[in-house]
Amino acid sequence: MVRFVVSLRGRKPVNGYRLTSRYSFLTLWFFRWRRFGWRHIVMISGDQYDKSPFVDVTSGQTHAWAGWTAIRKRVRGELRRATASRVVVAVDCYTGVLDEELLPELREALKPKLIIHTSSLMKPPSEISSMIAPYLGDDPVFGRITYLEMRDYFDADKLAAARERVRSAKDQVVFIYGPGAALVDPSLTMLIYADMARCEIQLRFRRGVVSNLGVENKGSRWPMQYKQGFFVDWRVCDRHKFHYFDAVDFFLDTNTPQLPKLVTGDGLRSALAQTAHQPFRVVPFFDPAPWGGQWMKKQFNLDPAAANFGWCFDCVPEENSLQLRFGDVVTEFPAINLVFRQPRELLGDEVYGRFGPEFPIRFDLLDTVGGGNLSFQVHPLTGYIQQHFGMHYTQDESYYILDAGPDATVYLGLKNGVKPAKMTADLYKAQQGVTPFPADRHVNRWPAKKHDHFLIPAGTCHCSGAGGVVLEISATPYIFTFKLWDWSRNGLDGKPRPVHLEHGLANLQWNRTRDWTRRNLINTLTPMSQGATWREERTGLHAMEFIETRRHWFTGRVPHHTGGGVNVLNLVQGDAVSVESPTGKFDPFIVHYAETFIVPATVGPYTIRPATPGGKQEYATIKAFVRR
Repeated sequence: MVRFVVSLRGRKPVNGYRLTSRYSFLTLWFFRWRRFGWRHIVMISGDQYDKSPFVDVTSGQTHAWAGWTAIRKRVRGELRRATASRVVVAVDCYTGVLDEELLPELREALKPKLIIHTSSLMKPPSEISSMIAPYLGDDPVFGRITYLEMRDYFDADKLAAARERVRSAKDQVVFIYGPGAALVDPSLTMLIYADMARCEIQLRFRRGVVSNLGVENKGSRWPMQYKQGFFVDWRVCDRHKFHYFDAVDFFLDTNTPQLPKLVTGDGLRSALAQTAHQPFRVVPFFDPAPWGGQWMKKQFNLDPAAANFGWCFDCVPEENSLQLRFGDVVTEFPAINLVFRQPRELLGDEVYGRFGPEFPIRFDLLDTVGGGNLSFQVHPLTGYIQQHFGMHYTQDESYYILDAGPDATVYLGLKNGVKPAKMTADLYKAQQGVTPFPADRHVNRWPAKKHDHFLIPAGTCHCSGAGGVVLEISATPYIFTFKLWDWSRNGLDGKPRPVHLEHGLANLQWNRTRDWTRRNLINTLTPMSQGATWREERTGLHAMEFIETRRHWFTGRVPHHTGGGVNVLNLVQGDAVSVESPTGKFDPFIVHYAETFIVPATVGPYTIRPATPGGKQEYATIKAFVRR
């Protein structure tokens, strides 16, 4: 074994690989592995949590290019091979890309005589706003999932006229740009798709630099932009993107302004296929919260100047990104691309058959250490979310206590003998600002210690109290939280956060009182199996929830199997472990404390062991999967 310490202070982007303040210094451990030759594992000394994980693509260093200079050269080289007198290039875009950056650079690369921007072919913004209004409604948070298609945004006459302009163009380069560009002409010479992750779109909403799809609302309140993105824009763009996904010649990573990456279509599709056959992590997304704490800031070496960090979205493929390294170029694309492109390989046949191309398990961290209570809340029952919001399943969840201070608590379930009418009246008084809601009069507050597991089936009132770090294990419909009380505080924008008493009270299950809660929802541990150096126990979730969780305690190698379905795990105790294939199917994969990782269904058997063998420390993982 050889060890090197590499300083990255004063770092700059190198060959498209962003070395940011996420790293202070790296320790590189080199191993001689059977069958794989010399490889290296990147471990962060002192700050082991990897905030920028990537999949090392094993094929094709020449599949990707970084920076506009290299991208322009590559696109021009491709055009020189075109034999037709008329060259038609479409750059189709996900909503949220920065037109002011992309258009000049692509115009310089293509030098077209005819440019068609799809915004000029769409219906007027007022007409689009009316078209999407039924899906948005009047609620500031919730809407209904749309079934609109990209084609619905276009004016049929304008689209037909644009097609005729393209057909009439002779001996020239035609450049079609914008969302839906592939719709304009079916006989494209080249199709480029400018893609980006939803987490970055949210940041651009907050900075006021982009509008929603088809409308002009740049700089408006970002929660409303997010709502339109969640219920409308992203659904429309995803349907459109994956209709053309196999036909795309190049994908353009636009997540980092002024540092684009270009990947061949075959290269990205091959990389996604590889990813679906090995353990991997998505890129975590950290966010402040009105109740946010200080634990993650110190544990993960986050920005010390930030007021707090309440969230770490560590496995939400709908919003997280996935980094893929081609040679020296690290690219970043929406993790949802993998779900749509490789659903059976990733999810397994049974999970895919039940949920379709949707990742049903969500892991995130909630930090209230040095912060406050989460909002007192309840999640909708399955029938309610289907009827009111067009979602197929609901947000069942659980709180796994990753760490806790001496006074950490969790609010869960109602007091024995609770009076629904009295509690309802108190909630309405609190909403109207008459008196604060007396939570301890109506709701159980349980002490919470490290490794406790609180189960929260839909309809159960709950919230994490101050002083803890929660690993939230839940189903994916992640914004459907009905706040009942928010402790008389404002959101980060200085305005009161929306409370949804009508929705909440319609779903609150009044029979989930203290005795039932203690018996059914707190540390419902069942020993399952054991070996010489490990033991397995079932920790939940409740029978009403479709997710099963298993905890493994170990000092040596532990056997696992995906069982034909996707596994999601987090290292809840120990510094680092190695995830390995007993058949050499994938390279050993290192996971650090508190990191969440995904094991696709195709992996089958795998093992987990301490990264440093022979120690006395006891390790623990929590694993979630869909019950069969």
